Amino acid sequence: MPEPLLTLLKLCALALLYLFFIRVLRAVWAEVTPVRAAAGPVPTKARPARPSRRRGGRPPGDALVVVEPRDRHGQTYPLADELTVGRAAGCTVTLDDTYVSQLHARVFRRDGALHVEDLGSTNGTYVNGQKLTGAAPLKRGDQVRIGSTVLEVDA
Repeated sequence: MPEPLLTLLKLCALALLYLFFIRVLRAVWAEVTPVRAAAGPVPTKARPARPSRRRGGRPPGDALVVVEPRDRHGQTYPLADELTVGRAAGCTVTLDDTYVSQLHARVFRRDGALHVEDLGSTNGTYVNGQKLTGAAPLKRGDQVRIGSTVLEVDA
């Protein structure tokens, strides 16, 4: 092979190596830096089930309840129009789990229906055991697994 071609191939390989390292550093930086957002509501203990008497209020599915792990069982997170889940302090639901990304998933309302969406997390978000590939609708009783935490819709 001619010498100039080998030199060009070496430079291309070196450039690709540098791009790889830059990408790794950006991913690490995104995981380490805190997300700036307003503080969410403080989780409360689950209340005993009562008959629903909705008067023009929100449709069913107005809370997420922690099912697993046992030490957080029963914690309730009221659903507004949007709720974020992750390790970052600014998330509405903050999970201290190494398998959860800083900003892992969001639960939101679209046309009155409740949906969940994975926000590009490393380990994925699961609804009733199925890995999400996009936004998915939620209904009462659905279970959302993020890391080792399982949240149930309006249990």
